[in-house]
Amino acid sequence: MSTSSLVAPPMLSPQRLAVSLMFLANGFVVGSWAPKIPEFAARLQLDESELGLMIMCFGIGSLCAMPAVGAMISREGSRRLMLLVASATVPCLLLVTLAPSIWTAALALFLMGGMIGGMDVAMNANAVEVEKRQGRAIMSSCHGFWSLGGVAGAALGGVLIELYGVQLHAVIACLLTAAALAIAWPRALADPPHREVPGTEGSLVTAPRPGLFAAGATVWLTGIICLIVMTPEGAILDWGALYLRQELGADPALSGLAFGAFSAAMALMRFLGDLVRDRFGAVRTFRVSAVLAMIGLTMAGLAQTPQMAILGFAIAGLGFANTVPIAFSAAGNLPGLPQGLAISVVTFMGYSGILFAPSVIGFIAEHTGFAAIYLALPVFVIMPLVFSGLMRHADRQKA
Repeated sequence: MSTSSLVAPPMLSPQRLAVSLMFLANGFVVGSWAPKIPEFAARLQLDESELGLMIMCFGIGSLCAMPAVGAMISREGSRRLMLLVASATVPCLLLVTLAPSIWTAALALFLMGGMIGGMDVAMNANAVEVEKRQGRAIMSSCHGFWSLGGVAGAALGGVLIELYGVQLHAVIACLLTAAALAIAWPRALADPPHREVPGTEGSLVTAPRPGLFAAGATVWLTGIICLIVMTPEGAILDWGALYLRQELGADPALSGLAFGAFSAAMALMRFLGDLVRDRFGAVRTFRVSAVLAMIGLTMAGLAQTPQMAILGFAIAGLGFANTVPIAFSAAGNLPGLPQGLAISVVTFMGYSGILFAPSVIGFIAEHTGFAAIYLALPVFVIMPLVFSGLMRHADRQKA
């Protein structure tokens, strides 16, 4: 063995920087959209139900693009798809801003959702490749950069809209996204098409024909795990503030901390998650994280004061922070499947939980209250705990 082979790759290699910038840019575009929503609704004279349908166009676009991009990754490799879809993402925010009618706005949102969703699959697949090349976990910090981009996009967007209006804000946001892409482009890890994939014993086998129904039971089970651990994020995002106000008597300022505490704790833990996973392994990290999330949700559901519920949401954020990145890494390393296909299934199912579960939760909460919802969610997390052994595949990049 040569001396050079004993030298660990740098913590922030050019390839890791590139994929981290892609996560940052993706989150930045999504975060930049959030402060535009009030003006968007007012300009097109949308009521709440019409605005909800518009936002659903974004989600449907994402879910349509994810399996298509996953199939193309198996033929073209993740780098080419990541950079191509990221390039198409750059002007999307401006297209939404300039859309003159309801129909063109719906089409623009569908397109933006498709590009964001497709980019999500490609950059997660590329992150798995970087993990394999470097022999260490990076997925949690990549998702941390996504959270950081979302916060930056929302915060900067609010200021720019106030100072310069929505159109100039969109131009600036597009230019910043393009700058991140320009920095990442020459540094992104080039991976070959995934026509051959690792078998169960490490040998190469021919990849199955790309497509959602080519995926085996293991990847679908991993997708169900991802759906379950991502659903509480949507439940807290959409209903946490209302729970604090209606059932715990919080004022508007305090109620806003429901998702704020959850997302801040999640972002913090994601930047620490790779070190934790490298130290203790993916399975143990996933199990402890899931138990921590269950404790946090239970605290929130049993809370008698807004402050206790906020603390519970923060603890849940610490727990859920690393469950999704570990599940994505596991999907990208499943034997006998091209990682683009596997990751597209997992992202499709996971984001379905964020997009559609809150609507079901809202209907149920009309009859049970939100406290019962937050007490029920930990029960569903038992299933990911039972099947947490699947997360061992996330550690295959160390082999």
